[in-house]
Amino acid sequence: MSITTPPEHAWVHLDVPRALQQVGDMEALQGMLPMLQELLDRDVEHIGQLLAAGDVRTANGLLHALKGCMPIFCTPSLCEQLAQVEFLSKTASADVVGVGYTALTPKLKELQLEIVNFLGQAAG
Repeated sequence: MSITTPPEHAWVHLDVPRALQQVGDMEALQGMLPMLQELLDRDVEHIGQLLAAGDVRTANGLLHALKGCMPIFCTPSLCEQLAQVEFLSKTASADVVGVGYTALTPKLKELQLEIVNFLGQAAG
């Protein structure tokens, strides 16, 4: 096994084999993951702030964008949890969505770290 394909147990939320099936090869994956990282860096905290301010509509748009790209790269369990929160954000109050998002946030932050570590390992 090469350094650019870490053991599957190294990642909890990042699903490298799944991503490789979706995008084709390691070079494409390394090119696309920074886009997900940028989206997470920009939106994870912002969604929490929007929900705290009661702006479910704007939070829904950001959650929808995340939901659209994460299945390419992430484990089905994380994608399902995100889909549930995004679905809630279509009809539920900010308080209800906020509870779901609060449970999801640590996993999204772990995913951010996994992507940073994966890209650093792949570059090394």
